[in-house]
Amino acid sequence: MGYHAPDGEHYYFMPLNQTDAPQPDLRIVLTDSLHPHEDHDSQRSQPLMERLASETVVINPPIVAPMGASQFLVLDGANRFHAFSYLNYPHILVQVAPYENGYVDLKTWRHLVCDWQVDLLIEHIKQLGDIQIVKGQVSSAIAHILLRDESVLALVSPVENTHERNAALRQVVRIYQQNATLQRTALVEPSEIWTLHPTAIAIFEFPHYQPADIIAAARFNAYLPPGISRHIIQGRALKVNYPLALLRDHNTSLSEKNEYLRQWVQAKLTARQVRYYAESSYLFDE
Repeated sequence: MGYHAPDGEHYYFMPLNQTDAPQPDLRIVLTDSLHPHEDHDSQRSQPLMERLASETVVINPPIVAPMGASQFLVLDGANRFHAFSYLNYPHILVQVAPYENGYVDLKTWRHLVCDWQVDLLIEHIKQLGDIQIVKGQVSSAIAHILLRDESVLALVSPVENTHERNAALRQVVRIYQQNATLQRTALVEPSEIWTLHPTAIAIFEFPHYQPADIIAAARFNAYLPPGISRHIIQGRALKVNYPLALLRDHNTSLSEKNEYLRQWVQAKLTARQVRYYAESSYLFDE
């Protein structure tokens, strides 16, 4: 399947491969070579920066895809990239997972607005001016809001392309990002969501994105709001626990760092310290 990016380039993407995933492609790259496609979430990135300043290992490396010569698109891990950049790390450990390898799937998160009031949320959105709130489902809406009383509101804005839609959505998400607690969920059934999140007041649902939209958002700085795109990576590397001191080092060359990483990974494999789980998993210690 192929998609045309706004700049005229053509990208091909394979359907998600259901066979066992290959060994993760771990690399150390220049921090400045990463390009996020979404804003970072200040509710998540600030605690992460404080933690990284005192931690000794990087636990879960960001997931990236190649984007031109020695440049990378951040698929997952915008907050981790922001923290590394803010702390002036010259290099960052990443897992490279190209869209076209058949082990990457793109879906969409739902946002839960928690610990706030519905009337205040609606009033803040109305103050944006160029976004209207309409009752019911609207096919051209930039987002829909589901409330606990089972009513549905559509957010309608005169946007003409994905870039303008992203800009409008950033305004909306910024409202509850600054005034409420933002949670994400992949659950579909509202009744299940309300039960699991008793302080949630609204569920935001967003239109689906294509990989070409993600690439264009990064290339042209037309960022999505934080936590909308959901990249599912078959064979994701977790709990890597790679020494942060090796990434902070400004004196060792990139090639030397990658050679040490290769030896480090090989030693882990030899010692049988790497385990592969093919099934979907929930982690309770994030």
